[in-house]
Amino acid sequence: MKLRVSSLFLKIFFWFWATAIATGIALIITFIFGPGSVPPRWHSSLTDTARSSGMIALAELERGGVPAASEYIERLERDTQLRACLFELDGKLIAGKDCATFADMSAHVTATKMSDFGIKYGIVRIAVLLPGSDAREYIFATELPAGPRAAFGMGHATVALRFGVALFVSGFICYLLTRYLTAPILHLREASLQLATGNLATRASEKIELRHDELGALVRDFNVMARRIEELVSRQRQLIYDISHELRSPLARLNVALDLGRKRNGDDPAFDHMERNLERLNEMIERLLTIARLDTTTTPIEMTTVNLTELVSQVVHDAGFEAQERDVVVTLNAAEQYLVFGNAELLHSAIENVVRNAIRYTAAGKQVEVGIQRKENDGLSWVLLTTRDYGSGIPESDLVRIFQPFYRVADARDRESGGVGLGLAITDRVIRTHKGTIRAKNVTPKGLQIDILLPEHGKITAGSHPTL
Repeated sequence: MKLRVSSLFLKIFFWFWATAIATGIALIITFIFGPGSVPPRWHSSLTDTARSSGMIALAELERGGVPAASEYIERLERDTQLRACLFELDGKLIAGKDCATFADMSAHVTATKMSDFGIKYGIVRIAVLLPGSDAREYIFATELPAGPRAAFGMGHATVALRFGVALFVSGFICYLLTRYLTAPILHLREASLQLATGNLATRASEKIELRHDELGALVRDFNVMARRIEELVSRQRQLIYDISHELRSPLARLNVALDLGRKRNGDDPAFDHMERNLERLNEMIERLLTIARLDTTTTPIEMTTVNLTELVSQVVHDAGFEAQERDVVVTLNAAEQYLVFGNAELLHSAIENVVRNAIRYTAAGKQVEVGIQRKENDGLSWVLLTTRDYGSGIPESDLVRIFQPFYRVADARDRESGGVGLGLAITDRVIRTHKGTIRAKNVTPKGLQIDILLPEHGKITAGSHPTL
């Protein structure tokens, strides 16, 4: 699974990384603002260590002069990372570099004739009094031990390099830890979106289920829930299919009884009313069976290349006769021939439902406008089919719900028009089966527009189509 950088991922990553950086800064601060004095129990051992190095430096001074003493101190700093300086008793520098930091300690030894101790940036510093062979006295100041000098006494480039390496290592570790924590959540979110779009076979990764933590338990619970939902929905769809199928037999017997009643009793307006209701019931059962087949079938639907322009033109032509009875005109606007990959029978039924629905709710003397055009999106070519009526529209809250089975915006209006709330539900299933999308929106000044978006399969020579 490709990991997407989400807000949760960034939050956890930066919190981990900030914690690591804050910890490093806290360690640095402990060196900067650490203890300023050396415990007395350390004085003796520290004095012996410093005096040993100092006597060697003094011996080099008396043997070879200042150059010899300077060479020894430089070698000492290079080998041990210790800063050392040799002073005369009055504080004048004899050998060493960057010795100004020892000026106060040297002055203290000159005044008290006693060793001086201190800590700066976590580094122990000591200045001791040394007797020379010529009865002169000298002061040797040094740092003990090297400790964190690698971080504070090196050049800026070296410090920056090491600090950069520390940031990189801490950031990489925090990234791995953050990914370990957020990857299952992002995967579960993606699975939830798939489940919400109707793919009931979606399951979270079995690999994540094997985790022995709360995230693993969450994924296991999600998969149990998904299996239960799939089972319940499948049973419901199968129940609808079975009931619809079983209703056809008594409905057929009712039609036979109706015919027998007419033969025995002659024409009666009550028989005409019964026939209309039986036809309506038969139509509703057929539509229910269509929805059930689309929802429950596991057999792939046969798909071929379909000329959508010709198919819509035929639908508009057939619907034009119904529209004339209502004093409504149906027009088609298509600049060229558009091809899609699908099932011509299902697409014909779906588009016919939309067009007939638009005719049903368009006021007399108005028109229904059907249009087809190409639309580019994310580098892919789509065919956009729009059906716009000039009816009263529907409330904004019902724009999504009209694609649900048996949902009707207004019962009185639908009863008058003969609608049962299944036409758009069938269209929605057919379009989703063809990897397309459908949506409804109100348009100004009034009316409803249904947009159907299907992936384009190809393109052939442009043509024109008549207006009905």
